[in-house]
Amino acid sequence: VQLQAFGGGLVQAGGSLGLSCTGPGGIVNVNAMGWYRQAPGKQRELVAQITPSGTTDYADSVKGRSTISRDNTKNMVYLQINSLEPEDTGVYYCNMQIKIFGRLADYWGQGTQVTVSS
Repeated sequence: VQLQAFGGGLVQAGGSLGLSCTGPGGIVNVNAMGWYRQAPGKQRELVAQITPSGTTDYADSVKGRSTISRDNTKNMVYLQINSLEPEDTGVYYCNMQIKIFGRLADYWGQGTQVTVSS
């Protein structure tokens, strides 16, 4: 299963950025979808997550200035971050929990670089 993330780039502090991620085509059982990021020298951390019913959860660092959404008909997940800060810099990975042949597993996109300049 291949996930593909789009939308990274170089943005000035205070700006906004939208990321999108495509999941598997066809009818598949996708549970939670999310975005993680990994800053240089740090561990990968959860940025935001959304359940199939639309319940969302955000890291404290982005709460109030980011929005995660999903399109269940297309198996896509989106992330909008506003008021970007240099601390938002990192590689952003999309994640989907997909059940295949009765087994739930995590699948990851290839990562997209986001750099916020001060």
